[in-house]
Amino acid sequence: MILDLAAAEPDALALTDDLGERRTRAELVDRATRLGHALREEVGVPEGGHIALLTDNRVEVFEVYLAAVLSGVWFVPVNGLLAPHEVDYVVRDATAALVIAETELAHLVPDEIPVVTLGAELDALIARASTAPFALDGPPGSRFSYTSGTTGHPKGVKRAVPATVTAMLALQERLGHQVGFDGSGTQLITGPAYHAAVGGYGFFDLCNGAHLHLMRRFDAARTLDLIGELHVRRTHLVPTMMVRLLRLPDEIREAFDPSPLDIVLHGAAPISPTVKGQMIEWFGPILTEYWGTSEAGVFTRVDAEEWLANPGTVGRPVAGFDVFAVDDEGTRLPPGEVGTLYCHTPGSDRPFEYWNAPEKTEASYLAPGVFSLGDMGSVDAAGWVHLADRATNMIISGGVNIYPTEVEQALLDHPSVVDVAVFGIPDEEWGEQVKAAVEFTPDAGANAVEDLLAYARERLGRHKVPRSIDVHEQLPRQPNGKLYTRRLRDPYWADRDRSI
Repeated sequence: MILDLAAAEPDALALTDDLGERRTRAELVDRATRLGHALREEVGVPEGGHIALLTDNRVEVFEVYLAAVLSGVWFVPVNGLLAPHEVDYVVRDATAALVIAETELAHLVPDEIPVVTLGAELDALIARASTAPFALDGPPGSRFSYTSGTTGHPKGVKRAVPATVTAMLALQERLGHQVGFDGSGTQLITGPAYHAAVGGYGFFDLCNGAHLHLMRRFDAARTLDLIGELHVRRTHLVPTMMVRLLRLPDEIREAFDPSPLDIVLHGAAPISPTVKGQMIEWFGPILTEYWGTSEAGVFTRVDAEEWLANPGTVGRPVAGFDVFAVDDEGTRLPPGEVGTLYCHTPGSDRPFEYWNAPEKTEASYLAPGVFSLGDMGSVDAAGWVHLADRATNMIISGGVNIYPTEVEQALLDHPSVVDVAVFGIPDEEWGEQVKAAVEFTPDAGANAVEDLLAYARERLGRHKVPRSIDVHEQLPRQPNGKLYTRRLRDPYWADRDRSI
């Protein structure tokens, strides 16, 4: 575990970031231990209590993560890009006893909640705390995630955790090895570490001994530079990042050497098969895709060679999970038929619960250990899972179900498209019609919209082709890959008695 690795090689590099900060393994464990004691003893956070972390990517993210695990405290990573009222809601709803915040974001914290700012104030809190090791047979803390808040209020979710700190750290190591994050060399953190997948996979690798470098924010060209400079072995990307990498000038792409990379893990949003195929051709067969959620982790996984043999799949279930589709009555569907996807894990009756929302928790479970988060899809006879969309995103036009993801992937294959969102808007005759919002490349030309519609007509059924396209300079997408679709859709449903 990380504690043993720090004792064996105290000077090995553990964390670096774009601000120039660095931590050795010994410094990481020392600061995390001190911070854990400060939270429990000086701040007075009880065992099982909550704090929040409000920051962009920097080394302190993983110091807080480890401190929480060691001290039995749960921490809530808060997205600094949320609207002020959303930040206010999250930290209040989580009953955070303290918020550790970047100085520039501290003003978002409600006045009655104590704040410690990153930098000198946090360093002073750590410096005056105890260095005594925590008992490893005590209950661990963990990350307490909130969903992105793209629809309604963000939802707090707690996963079930092992009984002891030792078991919790061992679990992180095991989960890392399952996806090849074995702690060797460097992992590049390209996305926001507040995101469950990015932060989680980073922590798995850190616990196995990896050096993590945290990019402050994603930049396509600089990502390629850092892979070479740091000899990056592993990274996690979301599909929008891949599109931006593929849209780089030819001379930058051709100069890039992907040979340091062993694994590029991706998920968090659907990917166009064309985009994925182009990435495999460029980077080599090192892409590993997963399907999972903040609520319960990863359910399926597929490597590049398996995907090339089964295009479009998000993989087969990982060890300990079964995945199947059901119809509206909850009856299990035969292979290949689209329905609501359910996951079964015999390891726990309740692998997750929503905070302060028992009705949401109950609605997620079909039976003990059997749950759904609303994804639609199918499972073929060989066990490969294919996603269709979220049930809440589905467009119903003239009684026909249209899955926006399918349309988005078709449009994204056009070389002038950088990003796209598809959603339903009101139609007096058909109930809903398909609308697309698109971000084009700078050289797309004056006829970009007409060209894209013609392209769509060649590749999609007539009922799936957007009736109209809105052009945006940039879509309201979070760094974790998720779109604030309601910001695009809601104006069309204003003053209606329904919103979908």
